[in-house]
Amino acid sequence: MSWRGVLGLALGWGLVASGVLAQERSPTRGHERRDEAFRMVDAYVIANIQESLDLDDDQYARIIPLVSKLQKTRRDFLLERGQALRRMRRLLSSGTATEREVEEALKAYNALDAEGPKRIRAQLSALDAALTPLQQAKYRVFELEVEQRMRELMRRSRRDPSPQGETNP
Repeated sequence: MSWRGVLGLALGWGLVASGVLAQERSPTRGHERRDEAFRMVDAYVIANIQESLDLDDDQYARIIPLVSKLQKTRRDFLLERGQALRRMRRLLSSGTATEREVEEALKAYNALDAEGPKRIRAQLSALDAALTPLQQAKYRVFELEVEQRMRELMRRSRRDPSPQGETNP
């Protein structure tokens, strides 16, 4: 999977939890919503991966921890990246940031932006080692389908922000 694909999937999964603006307004509620969305994605993946990849019970038991670790790595990268971007935004909007502060924040962001995808690729390689080439291909397609479902859920939630998905009068 390309770096763009890895980042796209991380962003897609992060979009479900998005509420970046909500987090800035209400950090506790935003974190709860984000964590709930992450749990929902995990549950969906766990419920559907065995059939989607045609895994036997032994393989399923072996790959679930690898998939969980991969997802955690992606989320950690996404969250760290978001924090680094918010720090730069605060520095820039403060009007009092020094060149050195901005340079340090940018350096930290760039280091994270370079290292994060490497950590994700390492986790993906560990998962690939437990799968056949056919299952690896099916996993990539499964990831894409999960990402597409998350984007559709985000589109729906933007059209109708009510908690039950019902149209408000």
